Amino acid sequence: MLSDIRNQASEYPYKVAKLPANRNLNRYRDVSPYDHSRVRLENSENDYINASLVLVEEAQRAYILSQGPLRNTCGHFWLMIWEQCSKVVIMLNRVIEKGSEKCAQYWPTTEELQMSFTDTGFVVRLLSEEDQSYYTIRVLQLQNTMTGELRTIYHYHYTTWPDFGVPESPASFLNFLFKVRESGSLGPEHGPAVVHCSAGIGRSGTFALVDTCLVLMDKRKDPSSVDIQKVLLDMRKFRMGLIQTSDQLRFSYMAVIEGAKLIPQDNLAAQVAQSQQNKQRAISRDDLEPDLPPPPPPPRPHLNDSRPNGQPGPCLEPQPASGDHLLAGDPDSPDHNMAENSGNVRKRHREERIASTAQKVQQMKQRLTDSERNREKWLYWRPILLNVGAGAALAVGLLVCWMYSQ
Repeated sequence: MLSDIRNQASEYPYKVAKLPANRNLNRYRDVSPYDHSRVRLENSENDYINASLVLVEEAQRAYILSQGPLRNTCGHFWLMIWEQCSKVVIMLNRVIEKGSEKCAQYWPTTEELQMSFTDTGFVVRLLSEEDQSYYTIRVLQLQNTMTGELRTIYHYHYTTWPDFGVPESPASFLNFLFKVRESGSLGPEHGPAVVHCSAGIGRSGTFALVDTCLVLMDKRKDPSSVDIQKVLLDMRKFRMGLIQTSDQLRFSYMAVIEGAKLIPQDNLAAQVAQSQQNKQRAISRDDLEPDLPPPPPPPRPHLNDSRPNGQPGPCLEPQPASGDHLLAGDPDSPDHNMAENSGNVRKRHREERIASTAQKVQQMKQRLTDSERNREKWLYWRPILLNVGAGAALAVGLLVCWMYSQ
C-alpha cells in the first residue's frame, strides 16, 4: 500500500534546495522542500531553510515540517519560529541515534539554562523541564535581542520513537498527542506548529497525519468518510516522502482507529474502526517494501556568527484571560470594560490569524496549480520530444552507414 502511495504522489520542483549556496543547509541529499511550499525566512540574507508549510484547510491545521536543525542552522530555526509566530516545537527524535547525530542541540539544557544565537540575534532560555517516562515537556523563553521582545515557546520532546520505526503503542503516542493539544498551541489562533524529526518526513509525517485525521473525524458528521490515504496524498503535495515505511503507515492507521474511539460520536467510532481496519488489512507484510537506510548527512560547516539579523515583524499573541471574577462585577465598572476590551482584542487577533492562514492557503493553492500545469505540459511534450530525438538519432545512424558504404 505504501508503494501505491509513492506511485500516486505528485512531484514538484525543488530548485532552491539544490542551489550551491543551500547544499550545506540540507541534512540529507534526497529530502528537499518543494519550491511552492517551502518556508521563506524574511529577515535573513539567505531566505532558505529546509522546512515546508503543510496546510489542511478543512481541519484548520497548519504545520511546519522541518528537518532536525544542523549545527549551522540552529539560528535560522529560531528565526523561522519567531517569524511564523509558532507557539510549539514538537521534536520526535533524539539528538544521537545509533551513534549518529540526527539533530543539533538547539535548546539549552538544565546545566547551561541559556543559549545565544548571534547570527540571527536570539537568546533561548530554559524556564522549566518536566520528564515523563517517554517524553519531556519544556517551557522555553525566546528573546529577540534586536527588539528585546520575549515569547514563551512549548517544546514537546518524544524521546522513545526509534528512527524508521514506530512508538511503543498507539496509546502512548495518543497520550503524547493529547498532551500537546492540551497546551492549545495547535489551534489556528497561533502560528503553525513546528514538527521535526531527523529528516522531517517519517516520524513528523506520522504525527501530522494522525492529528489531522482525528480532527477531521471530530468535525465531520460521518467520521468514517475520512480517507487516511487521501489525506496523506494531499499532505504529500506540500512535502515529499511523508511516511517513510510500511510500519509507520500501519501504525498511523492503528493510532487513528484507537483515537476515533475517544471521539464522543455515539456508535460512529465503531464504524470508523471497522472501516479503517478493512483498509489496514490491505497493508500485508507480504507486500512490504524493504526499508532503506537514510542517506548520509552532508558535511556540516562551523557556526557563522558574523551575520546580523533584521527586526522581524511583531506577532499578535493572545494573552491569557484575566479571570471570571472580572466579568461578574458591575457591567459599568472599569474592570468589566477592560475585560470586555481584552476579549475583543483576542477575538480580533484570532480572526486576523485565521484570515492570514486562509490567505496562505490560497497563495499555496495558486503555486500548486502552476506547478501542476507545468507538469502537465511536460508530460504532453515529453513523448513528442523523445520521438523527435529518436528519429534524429536514426537519421544520423543511417547517414553514417551510407557514408561508410560509399
